[in-house]
Amino acid sequence: MPDLELIDCGRGRRLERFGPIVIDRPAPAADWLPRLPADAWGQAGLRWFRRGWVRGDARDGELPAPWPVKAGALVLECRPAAGGQVGVFPEHVQTWGWLGESVARAAAALGRPPEVLSLFAYTGGATLACAHAGARVAHVDASRPAVAWARRNAELSGLADAPVRWLVDDVRAFVRRERRRGRRYDGIVLDPPSYGHGDGAWRIERDLAPLLEELAALAGPRPSFVLLSAHTPGHDGAVLGRLVREHLGVPAEGGDLIVTSRAGSRLPLGAWARGPYR
Repeated sequence: MPDLELIDCGRGRRLERFGPIVIDRPAPAADWLPRLPADAWGQAGLRWFRRGWVRGDARDGELPAPWPVKAGALVLECRPAAGGQVGVFPEHVQTWGWLGESVARAAAALGRPPEVLSLFAYTGGATLACAHAGARVAHVDASRPAVAWARRNAELSGLADAPVRWLVDDVRAFVRRERRRGRRYDGIVLDPPSYGHGDGAWRIERDLAPLLEELAALAGPRPSFVLLSAHTPGHDGAVLGRLVREHLGVPAEGGDLIVTSRAGSRLPLGAWARGPYR
């Protein structure tokens, strides 16, 4: 049985299993009735509400210590985090195999390990998928705790010594500096949030297209591959694919990040656009 499983979803929530722990947390897109009975949902050992995490049915229960799960070739650490996150995004696992294949093709074409830029890289799933396939990766995220978590995932996955630069930085500022330095990257991976916090914080509607323009200078006229994903309403696969084609010159295709539950429901959790240079 895989460590990551969507058991059921409905009434704006999802019931998932991360290794040994079953979690009940929000899923706004699940605007239908659950397929499984209430007693199945009662098996959740951890729940998230607006007030935060609770253990089982007890509002004051002790939260579990961090625990590992296996996701493809990687081992990643789960833990209850802010906003109902646990550090692992099952919907992204489906893209990691494509990344590994893209790195392998790029290495064969270039005759060297490809240089990959992983932006808004959070706890490192995409970064480590590329590193596992043999890429040299620049992992960039503005959150110091998230980058520390990603380094922990590298250790768990046997990639502590992989050629990864762990960078705590604002993505936009880093990309501008890399452009001034004349750096080049063969592959680009980014998973931008809808918005950030504070003055001048990231807003995807305003900032994504200009960032892609900057990235075009770093990738050059023949990038080996690009993967863009998002979780923002209005940014579906068609929109993301158009942005990648227009700004990076890659013949990208787009699609939905969908996880199918054990009960048969299909839960949309975002969108992607990706493409190799052909």
